[in-house]
Amino acid sequence: MIRAQLVRSLSEDLSSLKLETIAAPVARPGMIRVRMRAASVNFPDILMIQGKYQHKPELPFSPGMEGAGDVIEAGEGVTAFRPGDRVVLGAKQGCFAEEAVVPAAAARHLPDTVSHVHGAAYPVAYLTAHVALVRRGLLQAGETLLVHGAAGGVGLAAVDLGKLMGARVIATASTEEKRRFLSDYGADHVLPATGFRDAVKSLTSGRGADVIYDPVGGDVFDESVRCIAFDGRLLVIGFAGGRIPSVSVNMPLIKGFSIVGVRAGEYGRQFPERGAENIRAIDALAASGRIRPHVCARFPLEGVREAMRMLEERRVIGKVVIEMG
Repeated sequence: MIRAQLVRSLSEDLSSLKLETIAAPVARPGMIRVRMRAASVNFPDILMIQGKYQHKPELPFSPGMEGAGDVIEAGEGVTAFRPGDRVVLGAKQGCFAEEAVVPAAAARHLPDTVSHVHGAAYPVAYLTAHVALVRRGLLQAGETLLVHGAAGGVGLAAVDLGKLMGARVIATASTEEKRRFLSDYGADHVLPATGFRDAVKSLTSGRGADVIYDPVGGDVFDESVRCIAFDGRLLVIGFAGGRIPSVSVNMPLIKGFSIVGVRAGEYGRQFPERGAENIRAIDALAASGRIRPHVCARFPLEGVREAMRMLEERRVIGKVVIEMG
């Protein structure tokens, strides 16, 4: 028997998420069974419980789309993994449990130099940032990168990668605590989350930001349109601010900028070879220590709902991780 966080009905307030004792899963052909050591909390986990995410798993289900652990059993036909292997998982759900069974294709070897906690925290955020900045944004050394929501998981990953790529990074965040953290973390300039337009223009001698990384949307997107450089790339990562914005197409025409959608997972599905290259790139950065996700809080398996509340209330800087013990 194992313990797992289960959702048997959808709920707006997450009250349907409960810790239960259930039968241990079995590794079917093509699957691996993993003893989970750590899992990180992402907004899609919350949205799935609320029934608002595009992927709607069949009830009951255990949330948790990102984690790390050790292989216990490899199902028939699996040759890439064997018991004892340390792995990182990019599953659709199932990581908030003491054991998980996932397709072997959803796992990869965790670099020896990376802990389970950090292995659970870097894949989604850094893959998003890599696809956005390298593949879609074509960020070049010496360019100015404006990162919104920079203290969040995907935002902080963009700050990290932007600096590694030689960009000048301007970060925005909603609180003084987050802005202080970003200054210490290495952002070249840090601004409030709203009212940043004039400061960005001033910092770039009137030119504007070459690449804007926007996981917020809403008013932040609207203001970004006013401080983007000619030939700039405005990267649409998501809409954490709630409102999905729109733009009059005369703006990108007159200002000569592009609006670019970023879906890291779909990019890999559409271009499998490039997708594999993206994953190898971030794994290599993690293995070398050049990236190391900031984990601001750790909770036991019993504390998943509390961790989700922390994320909902925008109190997380970087990532929050569940440790299985």
